[in-house]
Amino acid sequence: MKKYLYILFVLVVSLFSCDTSKKAAITAQPQIVEKSITGLNKKAKNVIFMVGDGMGITQISSGLYSNDNKLNLERISTIGLHKCYAYDNLITDSAAGATAFACGVKTYNGAIGVGPDTIPVQSILEEAELKGLKTGMVATSTIDHATPASFAAHNKYRKNYEEIALDYLETGCEILIGGGQKSFDRREMDERNLSEEFAKDGYTVVSHVDKTINEIDMTDVEKLIFYTADSSPLPVSQGRDYLKPASELSIKHLNKNNENGFFLLIEGSQIDWGGHANDANMIITEMLDFDKTIGAVLDFAEKDGNTLVVITADHETGGFAIQKGSKLNDLKTKFTSDYHTADIIPVFAFGPGEEDFSGIYENTELYHKMRAAFGWESKKD
Repeated sequence: MKKYLYILFVLVVSLFSCDTSKKAAITAQPQIVEKSITGLNKKAKNVIFMVGDGMGITQISSGLYSNDNKLNLERISTIGLHKCYAYDNLITDSAAGATAFACGVKTYNGAIGVGPDTIPVQSILEEAELKGLKTGMVATSTIDHATPASFAAHNKYRKNYEEIALDYLETGCEILIGGGQKSFDRREMDERNLSEEFAKDGYTVVSHVDKTINEIDMTDVEKLIFYTADSSPLPVSQGRDYLKPASELSIKHLNKNNENGFFLLIEGSQIDWGGHANDANMIITEMLDFDKTIGAVLDFAEKDGNTLVVITADHETGGFAIQKGSKLNDLKTKFTSDYHTADIIPVFAFGPGEEDFSGIYENTELYHKMRAAFGWESKKD
């Protein structure tokens, strides 16, 4: 009798367990479907494109190993690689590299928003403005430097800074933050004061002489230009500290009462300068400043759920290497160059459409992939 009771008990428990498992599976199924819908197939309302200028694998590694073996970049699981060469040169510069990102074309070194024939090509930022999105650019270089310039200007040569600044009057960007004030209001090519012209066009124009980024009140501001330096901003090791708060301010402002979405470029410009100077400490401090900003951007994107974040570099600078004898937080490094190299470059993507950024592809594909994430009609032939 006891034997039969035991068998009956086992059968009841088994049936109950099976029934519970089925219920659990049925209950879980809609969650899986919902994740598929909101994750893989959802279009991005906003795109934040972050460029660590000169940031190759070793620049990332040096930041990681100098920061107790951790970076905010590690929060991202979708990673790809892009081929960064220029139209006619295996070694690209920032102008050609950024034009590939902004406009989807390979061009010559020094070109700003133009193809190899010097004819202007519409950028993703300009298209975003035309489609009713808000746009912005934040950089730790001058705001008219090669990378931001390629998104908002068209010029045959990257060092025509005053001509590039003039183009910014036509972009409609809601946010411009970076150095280079002298190209706007103390110009050699003409007697125009572009800061005054921007103010007449509805911009609030703020100079680093008058305020820090944390002192800017955005309550009644529609469009902002904040000059962070007269020419090039200081390195972070010498006191520059605006990239993270400027990025947070920009995101909050662009996202406020905005049904159409936004496109924001954020550049950690001076990682590249550390490579050119063969200065490992500068690379590491600039890399960590950029990574702190990445952390703030990812915090927003995680909460928002509608924002694609893409992080990459235009090229690697310095042929930077971590050498034998290195220890955690104590690296021995060497350089092979004081210029750019032809290394393929990592791409990190988080948010709606991130799955399209894995694999190996041309740098021009970043333009097409970001447009696709917005759900815009393809421009490919």
